Amino acid sequence: MLPTRRLVNSPFSVLREVDRALNNVWSEFEGGDSGGATGTFPVDIREIDDKLVVEADLPGFTKDQIDISVEQGVLSIEANRQSEKTEPQKGEAHVIERRYHHLARRFSLPNAYNADEVDAHYDNGVLTVTLPKREEVKPRKIQVK
Repeated sequence: MLPTRRLVNSPFSVLREVDRALNNVWSEFEGGDSGGATGTFPVDIREIDDKLVVEADLPGFTKDQIDISVEQGVLSIEANRQSEKTEPQKGEAHVIERRYHHLARRFSLPNAYNADEVDAHYDNGVLTVTLPKREEVKPRKIQVK
């Protein structure tokens, strides 16, 4: 049997409505769509060999909807998706949660990584951002003479 979600008479329905209302208020202050949702996304950050690797789960976006920037030592990742509002939806809506999404995360980068050589790939909903370590901070072996 598949798990189901009750749409009415749920003790959590009031909390969902409050959450949706607060998202709408914040979205209006930020200049977004009044039905929007703003949030974050999960990431893993690892040092692998001589690279810093950031993996972010961003399912449902296209690579054109993802913006990555590095400014003053801060890595910013943002994803934006807007629904198409060309024609009215048919049928009675019970839950509308997918109209607009703006997700954002920012990370301070250690000086050991070269922000000028950032590489990014997006595959199957996972964004991978790689920053190589600066040459001058890589460990090196010193020969004793």
